[in-house]
Amino acid sequence: MTETDRIEQLRKELHRHNYNYYVLNAPQIDDCEFDTLMKELQELEARHPEMYDANSPTQRVGSDLNSEFQQVKHRYPMLSLANTYSEEDVAEWYAQVKRGLEGEDFEICCEMKYDGLSISLIYEDGKLTRAVTRGDGVHGDDVTANVRTIKSIPLVLQQGDYPKEFEIRGEILMPWHVFERLNAEREAAEEPLFANPRNAASGTLKSQNSEMVASRQLDAYLYYLLGEDIPQEGHYENLMKAHEWGFKIFDGTRKAKTLQEVYDFIKYWDEERKNLPVATDGIVLKVNSLRQQRSLGYTSKSPRWAIAYKFKAERQRTKLLEVTYQVGRTGAITPVANMEPVQLAGTTVKRATLNNEDFIRSFNLHEGDYVFVEKGGEIIPKIVGVDEDARIPGTQPIKFIERCPECGTPLVRYEGEAAHYCPNDATCAPQIKGRIEHFISRKAMNIDSLGPETIDEYYRIGLVRNVADLYDIQVQQINGDGSRTKSAQKIVQGIANSRNVPFERVVFALGIRFVGETSARILARHFKSMDALERATLDELTQINGIGEVMARSVITYFNNPTNQDIIERLRWQGLQMQLSQEQLAAATDKLKGLSIVISGVFHHHSRDEYKEMIEQNGGKNVGSISGKTSFILAGDNMGPSKLQKAEKLGIRIVNEDEFLEMIEQ
Repeated sequence: MTETDRIEQLRKELHRHNYNYYVLNAPQIDDCEFDTLMKELQELEARHPEMYDANSPTQRVGSDLNSEFQQVKHRYPMLSLANTYSEEDVAEWYAQVKRGLEGEDFEICCEMKYDGLSISLIYEDGKLTRAVTRGDGVHGDDVTANVRTIKSIPLVLQQGDYPKEFEIRGEILMPWHVFERLNAEREAAEEPLFANPRNAASGTLKSQNSEMVASRQLDAYLYYLLGEDIPQEGHYENLMKAHEWGFKIFDGTRKAKTLQEVYDFIKYWDEERKNLPVATDGIVLKVNSLRQQRSLGYTSKSPRWAIAYKFKAERQRTKLLEVTYQVGRTGAITPVANMEPVQLAGTTVKRATLNNEDFIRSFNLHEGDYVFVEKGGEIIPKIVGVDEDARIPGTQPIKFIERCPECGTPLVRYEGEAAHYCPNDATCAPQIKGRIEHFISRKAMNIDSLGPETIDEYYRIGLVRNVADLYDIQVQQINGDGSRTKSAQKIVQGIANSRNVPFERVVFALGIRFVGETSARILARHFKSMDALERATLDELTQINGIGEVMARSVITYFNNPTNQDIIERLRWQGLQMQLSQEQLAAATDKLKGLSIVISGVFHHHSRDEYKEMIEQNGGKNVGSISGKTSFILAGDNMGPSKLQKAEKLGIRIVNEDEFLEMIEQ
């Protein structure tokens, strides 16, 4: 694999992990592994400036945006901190600060790093006016109504010398005792348990029910003051002022004048943090002087004057009881280690993912082994080693299953894939339920009145066996004893409304293996109707930019399946959109046919997504990075200097918004 191929591979992998962490709140790797991949990508991109891409994971902050809330632009961007995992890294950062300040004396403010949800609070005349999540660092969700229920956040400040208007940032957290009580209640009700307090806090804060938020007893610690008229020149001193005004500030925060004092703080809290009422995963170090902070400045992603030191994951030894296997929506088989319960980072751990067959073989895992377990980033339990000295003689290696544990179909492993798959996507129950959940999701058919628990219930009672069955549901079938008529009517109406969802999202909603949101849109706009897509040949599919042979074969396999053919016919009969709308067809042109276009900067007339749609609607191709094949760059304000320099070097034309709109309107 070439270095440029590795860059593309890393970008794809990191985008996926960002999505899992910030959108789904379901991370699959720990912070250390993520940062290792990110560092590798940064080094490769530095060696290959021609591969610059504004959409690379190295150029962005992960997003937790939720479309159910109003989007608000941050006055000051909420950047992430660079992470370190050793005293050597801390010493290197300390030396960089010293060089950056040209030998000037400085102090370091040492604070706890909380494992919760970042929040920005705006106060005017001493009153809370707005609370916004970090989001993508530029825009966040307005969650003011929910934040008002958190008793540790003051709605009106104490008397004091606070500015007329300012912003204070911190972390929303769920205390351990609340988390444990909540999970005990969910277990008694046979509901899925929260993996950790961060996920519980995030899910709570984004609820549409403020009464429920209040019942969850969230907490908040504040750690940074921003504004035009901040009272003190020192960050620590401002925190002490904020404490006087009524904000909850960690009382263990200290100033350090030497590197040894920083080490002492880290060492003390590495143990003592286990006695704190909330989850923490490290230490944050900040240059205390605001003047010196301004002098040191920022990289594109994080401040140079601050860094996060992540504690090493706690490790425990426990016994492997058995390996079970789960079947996902796409048929992917995930092996799971079931272990004797062990306390780890404040929670009881009984299960850990084993990823795939290669992962199991890498540990030479045997039945009844004693394994070492860590919580990656103190979130995801993972097996990190085997105590082979404790292995009982004669025990057998764990052998990966050959048939689906749900339907008995022989498993397959596709070329280039680490996972095994159950190919029986027509009648395998977990795949069916997973596809229905995918079908109703926001980016697909957007039937928000339904959820996974409801789908599971409908499947269990035989009401739905595929996505087409949803459109046969009647109110009287789901209103129980008559007490749920209102919610039943909402569900049926939500299903009916989905008939208006555009064709390209219908293609995505089908859940064809390997076909994501972007490739579904490409297929829909190329073939324009479901009939044409169903008849597509392998040659026709692979000639489309962005559609490879594996995806093309998957599309053909899907449409050749009689069960899927029947589902599509039923969906067609139910009135779903089976072709591009007349408006889309009328607007389609070939004005940009054959052109590869890069979008960069901030725009005024339309959003970036709208411009991408215009490019595709007019036959052009959106590309993420500049190369000799780039036709032109659609540039808004604040186009990246490195991208501009590369464009000039390659002689690529720069087109502004007005020129572009005139180009496609002619």
